[in-house]
Amino acid sequence: MARKSRTTDVEQDKDREKWMARFQVRLAMQPGVDRAVVLQAVKEVTAHCAQTGEHPRAAFGDPDAYAVQAAARLVPEDRAARDRRHNTAMDALGSVGDAAGRIAGL
Repeated sequence: MARKSRTTDVEQDKDREKWMARFQVRLAMQPGVDRAVVLQAVKEVTAHCAQTGEHPRAAFGDPDAYAVQAAARLVPEDRAARDRRHNTAMDALGSVGDAAGRIAGL
């Protein structure tokens, strides 16, 4: 019986780690998010889960959706907007480069 409990604990720990890893990656991909924002959000999630004993999925839901919510809450709108504009410009430059490469036969 104790062995099953340890196995369940290990599985829950792995699931918790997977949730946190996905959350961090998705959060880092949001416009305007920097290292400080990721660290703050991870600290908040970790503290909440340690205090309540809840699994992050039970407390915060889907890691992708919560990453979007956390970014919206933690990143100033002007910084997020500036990052979105920058990303749009970089995507456009990449598209032009791809088209030029195709035209040149590269």
